[in-house]
Amino acid sequence: MSHPVISEFDIIFTGGGTTACVVAGRLAAWDPSLSILILEGGQHTLNQAAHVQPYRFASHHAPTSTTMTFNVGNPSPRLNGRAPIVRSAHCIGGGSSVNTMVYTRAPASDFDDWGVDGWESKNLIPLMKKLESYEVLPDRPTHGYGGPIKVSYGGCKLHASEEFIRVGTTYHKRKYVEDTDDLETCNTYSSWAKYIDGTTGRRSDAAHHYVYNQAHNANLQIWVGKRVKRVIFQDKRAVGVEFTSDPVSCPDAGQSSSIVRASKLVVVSAGAFGSPAILERSGIGAEAILRRCDIQQLVNLPGVGENYCGLRDHNFVSVPYFAADGAITMDPLWRGEENVVQEHLAQWKINGKSLIAQNGSDAKIKWRPDDDELKAMGSAFQPRWKEFFQDRPDKAVAIFALSEGHPGALRMGLPPRNYLAAFYFTLYPASAGSVHIKLDDNGQEGIDFNTGFLDDPSDIVPLNFGYKKMREIFRRMPSYRGEVPAGHPCFPEGSAAVCRETTGPVDLNAPDLVYTAEDDEAIDRYNRDCVSTTWHSLGTCAMKPRADQGVVDTRLNVYGVTNLKVADMSIAPKNIGTNTYSTALLIGEKAAMIIADELGIGCRPYNESSRKSPGSRL
Repeated sequence: MSHPVISEFDIIFTGGGTTACVVAGRLAAWDPSLSILILEGGQHTLNQAAHVQPYRFASHHAPTSTTMTFNVGNPSPRLNGRAPIVRSAHCIGGGSSVNTMVYTRAPASDFDDWGVDGWESKNLIPLMKKLESYEVLPDRPTHGYGGPIKVSYGGCKLHASEEFIRVGTTYHKRKYVEDTDDLETCNTYSSWAKYIDGTTGRRSDAAHHYVYNQAHNANLQIWVGKRVKRVIFQDKRAVGVEFTSDPVSCPDAGQSSSIVRASKLVVVSAGAFGSPAILERSGIGAEAILRRCDIQQLVNLPGVGENYCGLRDHNFVSVPYFAADGAITMDPLWRGEENVVQEHLAQWKINGKSLIAQNGSDAKIKWRPDDDELKAMGSAFQPRWKEFFQDRPDKAVAIFALSEGHPGALRMGLPPRNYLAAFYFTLYPASAGSVHIKLDDNGQEGIDFNTGFLDDPSDIVPLNFGYKKMREIFRRMPSYRGEVPAGHPCFPEGSAAVCRETTGPVDLNAPDLVYTAEDDEAIDRYNRDCVSTTWHSLGTCAMKPRADQGVVDTRLNVYGVTNLKVADMSIAPKNIGTNTYSTALLIGEKAAMIIADELGIGCRPYNESSRKSPGSRL
């Protein structure tokens, strides 16, 4: 069956997420004569309030959202039979346009641990600095001050974060430092910086700062609402892609296919879910997977779709608490109280300040257990601690943080009042998963997705401990007014751990709650029922040797074919101890350098200030 060839470009990107925006934007700036096409299934985000106003991040998780794809995993006995859902971005800018904007960076050693030539931390730190403008602290040697992506504390700090830090440094006996994102420091409390422009109060995303600001360049084109079906090959050389209208963002459009050709390069950039699916639909993958989908194999690459989350995702739990009536939280804005929203919006329009330029998360600790905590965690975690963490003092086991407001309160049907939420998520779980395409009984394509969440018995232990430790920290915060029972474990009647509303905090030196074996079972059951993703999917097209289930080489070339690269979080060979936006940007910067080198393009310095603004504040 033939399809119309509608155009030809030098380079085609199959997805318009964070990394694609960085690579395409850099290449277009270095060589404006290069014809570049980004094909994106979702829609534009240019100057749209839902994307540029930071407080609106939670709206993208609504069940009716079209800016996210809801990837449903297979039911797992480790999750009490639950089928977990992992969302991925579905819009220009990808995760950078919908994420919670929290700024964290992995320890430098994570990249050294990848063991990939050219991707060691010494080669990547200059690119980390190049991409950011760190507005938080001056003159920090590992931070950048002239890059396109802005990092600040947002529009204003909320008081509960100061309480969290004060209890953490006294009761929890950890230090406070100003910068835990210097690529080595952890196990200290700190304020939590954000990907928010400190001057405009807008989200600092890849779309606005790498591609939308180059609207003057007609050679850089973005076609939205386009779902890439497969890569087109001639003698194992990628020469174009076939695409249709995206059924979610363009439901009324027809499903006829078109082909667009690429004279120099095709870059698969559809993320940890989309990229392996495109490769498999193109005949690149494991024979058994392709055969069951009636796809003729072009290249035998059994690593495609494996290694989900680089061996793992970051396992996340959010637990709600009542806050004092007088506390300032994000709840009125997240409930959509019009008078409150308009008041803060007016201030934001004047100077970029107010709660509009907030995500509610102002403090964190990259936590490592001390000896007493390790003992309390029991024997199940000890082998993992000794094998991976003990001799790596820069690697945190988990991030503990608070949210000043509960973004899930409406979804839970909670009454309108002030809330706090405790966040805890693990950074290097031991479990692994996979994602592949499959056909249903009607021949429609779906996904065969095993998250791997909690498959390794060590992974539940820091989550169970995290619940207890965060509860003790919150109980000592002046704004604390008890637990929201509907969002906590269901402890046996009569237990000292039963959750309830209260009139105020306990004393800083009060004894910890004592949990019985039954209570511990309730916590374990709760975490298995509630654990979710941090949306940090990676690893499914791993940059590893082909013999080790690798999919791409050190220059991001897909094994067994030519003129085809992968550039997104799917190439990460191992996990990273961070919220992954920082790494997606970094992979983009590195990929741009690689491609420019191969095309003979000079990598001129990128000066965003010389570009026309992508648009005024809404």
